[in-house]
Amino acid sequence: MTITLDEAVYDGLYRTVGRRRMSQFIEDLVRPHVFGDALDAGYQAMAEDQAREAEASDWIDSLTGDGVDEAR
Repeated sequence: MTITLDEAVYDGLYRTVGRRRMSQFIEDLVRPHVFGDALDAGYQAMAEDQAREAEASDWIDSLTGDGVDEAR
């Protein structure tokens, strides 16, 4: 994807966020306009579901020892 910016805007963006962070900065600005609040609301609802979070925590804890003794 190519995005065309005014040179002064590009220079300001470069000074403000740096060359390697421009894409993430632009994505963070654009994302709410593309997805709205639906994605954030969905993640918030999942985080507030205590039974789901407990199940996820149990699943993660059960994987803690996986791969530790495997030969490489």
